[in-house]
Amino acid sequence: MFKSAGVKTLFMTPFCLWAGIFIFVPLLCMIWYGLTNDDEIFTPANLTLAFEPPYFKALLLSIGLALVSTIICLLLAYPLCLILTDKARDLSTAVSLLFILPLWMNSLLLTMAWQTILEKNGIINQVLRYFNLPDVALINTPTAIIIGMVYNFLPYMVLPLYVSLSKIDKRIIEAARDLGASYMQTFWKVILPLSLPGAAGGMTMVFIPALTTFVISALLGGGKLLLIGNVIEQEFIAGYNWHWGAGLSMVLMIFILINMAVTIFFDNSHEEVEEK
Repeated sequence: MFKSAGVKTLFMTPFCLWAGIFIFVPLLCMIWYGLTNDDEIFTPANLTLAFEPPYFKALLLSIGLALVSTIICLLLAYPLCLILTDKARDLSTAVSLLFILPLWMNSLLLTMAWQTILEKNGIINQVLRYFNLPDVALINTPTAIIIGMVYNFLPYMVLPLYVSLSKIDKRIIEAARDLGASYMQTFWKVILPLSLPGAAGGMTMVFIPALTTFVISALLGGGKLLLIGNVIEQEFIAGYNWHWGAGLSMVLMIFILINMAVTIFFDNSHEEVEEK
């Protein structure tokens, strides 16, 4: 037993060192800068800065776009994952691979590709002009940012939701259909409750990067729409004010923790249902 514990400790040591150096130390530094001023005096001013009009507007816009992007990803992922679970394993694997492929590419390149598609003389407007239709103004708008978020983060919704749906016993669904439930009734009463952990995990994996992103909004928003991620980047890089940037990051972390708490709640609720 001691030998087993020693082996576990040996294998855990590299991860603990990595986590301490690259996670906990930067986190402590951020908390220190966020709660102090230039004179290293503790102050909450850096946190309350997020509720001043310019910063609060960027925060609300970030939350709104992240929520919309998360909901769209969820609505797109559910039908796809339901179809994949009904198909043969080889076909499901091939389709899933198509959604995983963008994860192997640089997100900056993917976003720049959408910049080319959505710009004034981009592919969409060129097609519209070919059919003598009026141009559409998509670039530098919230719509463009949402499109970029959905495209970049949709795989993060598909993967956990597909795993959750594939674990549902087919006999439960067949029993519901045999008892006279329609497909929609089966979905709302059986499939949706059983797949909530996967949906909650996917929403977390989409909402957090969508809330904190600054590259997508910078490229597709053209600097006209500042999200909280862009504001934090400017405070650190352009303004070189680490205290304000760290304070805004701590406020952002509060929303991330709330999102994670909701995910844990759904997981615990699902476990209680399974136990009953």
